[in-house]
Amino acid sequence: MESLPQNLIALCLVVFAFGIKHGFDADHLAAIDGLTRFNACANPRLARFCGALFSLGHGTVVILVAIVVSLLTVRAGAPQWLQAFGAWASIAFLTALGLLNIHAVLRAHPGHVVRPQGIKGRFLGGLTRAASPGLVALVGALFAISFDTLSQAALFALTAAHFGGWQHALTIGLVFTLGMLLTDGINGLWISRLIRRADQTARVASRVMSLVVGGVSLLVAAFGAARIFVPAVDVWSEGRELVFGAGVVVVIAASYVLALRLAAASIDTAAAAEQP
Repeated sequence: MESLPQNLIALCLVVFAFGIKHGFDADHLAAIDGLTRFNACANPRLARFCGALFSLGHGTVVILVAIVVSLLTVRAGAPQWLQAFGAWASIAFLTALGLLNIHAVLRAHPGHVVRPQGIKGRFLGGLTRAASPGLVALVGALFAISFDTLSQAALFALTAAHFGGWQHALTIGLVFTLGMLLTDGINGLWISRLIRRADQTARVASRVMSLVVGGVSLLVAAFGAARIFVPAVDVWSEGRELVFGAGVVVVIAASYVLALRLAAASIDTAAAAEQP
């Protein structure tokens, strides 16, 4: 887990980038996909907002943990074991998620849309049949009860405690949730759009996005391992957390544009082939 800046404004910017990046977590994508698909026919309006509701529930747990930890902590630094264990947990989860999503693309039938793959959803899969705003938010809250999310929230709180107390921890939690809400909200809208048009565009776009999410997960995991084993990499990356977070966002956004372009090109090619 990265070292965080000690300037409050810089910390908010970094945490906002972390929130955006966290929203691209494959577990989030898989859960929002399941919730959106379940509600697509019976309640399409709710389906469009499943991503935002999931994120609000998830963020509520993060904020509560941040406040509780800040109230129990008096100007203490994050324990070394928390940072080390959190880093290895993140590397393990990202590696597993990356491999799962790449494998899903490779084994998918050519005529099917590829669905995002997650780990938590395999144990909480039944919860994706939530059919009300409150239940969708509850699913997001339950997904936040994991070591990687809670340790990240605790680290934010411990860092914010240096600035004066629980109010700053609340601010950091809200900023993180805002970044996550932006990503998950857009993702829910995008998935609902793909469901409505299960055509060639959806099939190509889903493959590109799954490959990119899987590849980015593996790259971030590899970078985290490099920071642990190669001190020079850790020194070089110090203070560049915001740049890395923004880089992930740019790559994902560019992959979305690429997916649409490839889908359009594929449709044009198929149409040209059908012409006499």
